[in-house]
Amino acid sequence: MTSSISRQLVFWLAVPLMLLALCGALVHYFNNIAPNVISSDRRLKEATNALMAHVTIKDGRASLEPNSEGRPALPSPDTVRYALRDSQGHLLLGDAQLPSEPLTGASAQVFAMTQIDERSLRTLTTRFDTKFGLLMLTVADAHAPSASAARYGFMSTLLWDFVQLDITLVLVWVGIQLGLRPTKRLRDEIAERSPLDLRPIAESSVPRELAPIAVTLNRLFLMLRTSVQSQQQFIANTAHQLRTPITGMQAQLDLLAAEPAAEPIKHRLLTLQEGIRQLAHSANQLLTLARADPAINIAARKQRVDLSVTVGEVAARFFDRALKANIDLGVDVKPVTVIADPSLLDDLLSNLVDNALKYTPSGGSVTVSAGELNGRPYLAVDDTGPGIPEAERQHVRQRFYRLPNSPGHGSGLGLAIVEEIAQLYEATLSIGPGHGNRGTRMQLQFP
Repeated sequence: MTSSISRQLVFWLAVPLMLLALCGALVHYFNNIAPNVISSDRRLKEATNALMAHVTIKDGRASLEPNSEGRPALPSPDTVRYALRDSQGHLLLGDAQLPSEPLTGASAQVFAMTQIDERSLRTLTTRFDTKFGLLMLTVADAHAPSASAARYGFMSTLLWDFVQLDITLVLVWVGIQLGLRPTKRLRDEIAERSPLDLRPIAESSVPRELAPIAVTLNRLFLMLRTSVQSQQQFIANTAHQLRTPITGMQAQLDLLAAEPAAEPIKHRLLTLQEGIRQLAHSANQLLTLARADPAINIAARKQRVDLSVTVGEVAARFFDRALKANIDLGVDVKPVTVIADPSLLDDLLSNLVDNALKYTPSGGSVTVSAGELNGRPYLAVDDTGPGIPEAERQHVRQRFYRLPNSPGHGSGLGLAIVEEIAQLYEATLSIGPGHGNRGTRMQLQFP
């Protein structure tokens, strides 16, 4: 599964932003809670000092002396709740609901949180010594903000921070998509190209960040064009080096066979001549097959080709052979053009006609036709030969495959060449019965 740059960018932004939002909510929470806690603690200490100053015990009963002379004023009952206990924990005065927090060691005061009437109250328990013994005074701040309110403030702050985070991530996503549009344009430009299109990409039309990619692609296209030109040159040189000596041998054998002194070995010379002709034919087919390779034809010459002209030229070339074999070679064409390399189309049709003449018996016929079918150019060769069984129609397209009991000594490359050239120009080769279910019809439908 391929990764997405957009998703990765949003992910790496979302994680730290979520942590920042959480930290911000916590800071906001503690900034609101801490001052309240400090203020509450101060009020508790002031209330505790005032209450201790007013505590009196008469006849074993504790009370608060209302006289304030020289002593701090008593806190309002609405603001504090208190409980006075002796060292054994017996309530002497105040609110029995307030617990007395245990004091350990030398600690004289301890703060705590107490749950009373579904409210969390902050309490201060103080131990102090009087002439009546040790007493424990617990004071609670009745007006301190509840923990539930603090939690509500924290959750509301956190919720708003995450809403802001979601909106921010959506805006970031939109910004990333807009920023990546040049990348998508470059991708679409390359995707829309044909595999044969090696034109350089205009580097001025891509952003600075994508310029290295465009430069690298242009360098690759240049290397491919250079490689293709080298292969084309190699094929041309090979064709020249093969055809020249083969043609020379054929000429020398023809002269030798015409000599009276060669009469005793004439049948051997004819066999040798046939072998040389087969060698020349196979060499030409192999070179044509190499030229039809899409990798070689990346920079192939393309132009508008009139199929009727190509059909006429190829039929004229095979007319003498058809006449000698007593085969009626006919042409049925209508003006139609395709974009292709003329030499490759010539090779394609030559192989189709060669196969048709090879398999058509004497007295039969071969018809080459071209025109439009369903609005698309087509090229077809019909013969009255034995036909190709339906089970063999896929196999005959393969290289070096020949039908069982095939006449002659062919190499099995004819239809493989036709198939390669058809694929090069995105044409469809169909093999079926000829007119009246006789023979074979080879048809190419061009796009």
